[in-house]
Amino acid sequence: MNEKSNVSHISGSAVSISHDGSNVSDGYSAFQSREQIIKLESKSQLNIDSGNDGHHHVSHPTSYADTLLHLFRGNIGSGLLAMGDAFKNGGIIFAPIMTAILGVICVHAQHLLLNCSEDIYTRMKREKPPGFADTVSLVFEYGPARLRPLAPIMKILVNGFLCITQLGFCCIYIVFIANNVKTICDEYGIHIELSIHMIFVVIPVLILCMVRNLKYLTPFSTVANVLMAVGVGAVLYEATQDLPPVESREYLASWHQLPLYFGTAVYAFEGIGLVLPLKNEMKNREQFQKPLGVLNVGMVVVASIFVVVGFLGYLKWGDDVAGSLTLNLRQGHVLSTTVQVLITVAMLLTYPLQFYVPIAITWPFLRKKFGQRLPVAKELGYRALIVMLTFILAESIPQLGLFISLVGAISSTALALIFPPIIQLVATYQNNNKIPPYMILKNSLIITLGIFIFIAGTYQSLASIIRAF
Repeated sequence: MNEKSNVSHISGSAVSISHDGSNVSDGYSAFQSREQIIKLESKSQLNIDSGNDGHHHVSHPTSYADTLLHLFRGNIGSGLLAMGDAFKNGGIIFAPIMTAILGVICVHAQHLLLNCSEDIYTRMKREKPPGFADTVSLVFEYGPARLRPLAPIMKILVNGFLCITQLGFCCIYIVFIANNVKTICDEYGIHIELSIHMIFVVIPVLILCMVRNLKYLTPFSTVANVLMAVGVGAVLYEATQDLPPVESREYLASWHQLPLYFGTAVYAFEGIGLVLPLKNEMKNREQFQKPLGVLNVGMVVVASIFVVVGFLGYLKWGDDVAGSLTLNLRQGHVLSTTVQVLITVAMLLTYPLQFYVPIAITWPFLRKKFGQRLPVAKELGYRALIVMLTFILAESIPQLGLFISLVGAISSTALALIFPPIIQLVATYQNNNKIPPYMILKNSLIITLGIFIFIAGTYQSLASIIRAF
């Protein structure tokens, strides 16, 4: 490991770590809202230069298979275990079809973002391709004159939604871990309120989040990924046992449940910030977006897994399916307890990696204003404050399935369905002084879907949370 400077990709963005271990932003805009997928590398391995041909290079680029694996690791996480609950809110027939359609729309939006980023990188001859928030900001900055003043606001909005998404994940992790710990304790006759379990959970989380250097956090990701893979495999095996007939489940859920389905489904699919760093690290970057490239092939597999897990989860447990399929496993069985322990530990180890993203986005600004004296102590205090904020939110909304739907509706829809078509329209108009009618229609439909999920999903999630209390 090169001790001079380490670069990590947590949720799809690079963060430099200087000699003293402090964090220096290297484009927070590319942070993605999924589990960490790329191990901590030395800067020599991810060295960025312009090269003689004027293109972005990395010293040790990833292959097609490597990038495909990273894509799987980044998209298959906590949202997968919530797909059974999503299918309950959609219906055994409607949900699989709509999930496939949503997958196509989300992947198309990812292509839009990639194309805009590539266009800016080529035209502006930047040192390296811009990240998510930088792409959105630059499209407006160099777009039509009337829209240019919006560039700083758009960047703030994207980074804001990224922070909301990541902190929402952190809240969900606390609820998820506490629910599984409670289930395990109940099996052994230790009956404690869920809120008390959350207090116990926040203690190790708080300790882990005091680690400021990514070098010491990243190994947790590998362990968490292995535990999650084993746990999900065991859950899937359990879900295939003694299945009832399809006719016993609702084909199409009631209209007031559908927004909850959309919120959870978009939450599971929203990995749009992941695609830019993955493409930029490939040896042959053009293979990422080809018809049989990494993105299309990988997301077909991911969407298929979502459909299978969601279908089997709802078919197996029906209206009793929980916000996480681990909570439906038979109590008292060694397999069930083992799976719950594995996935619980995986989530506990993943929390500080997700938590790192909003800290990296917000702390540099706060450090400039308030961190001149005792910067380390103030950063640790700020980290503790944000952990406690996620704890308070988790205590306030302990309904796991509703919490996931709420986070998906509020922030995931904006990132996955609203920003990409908007920037394509802006960039196309600037380049051609007009927008083809088919593009206006297509992008308007995607944006309308995103706004519908944002409004209806948020309203229905909040209404359901209120009714639950």
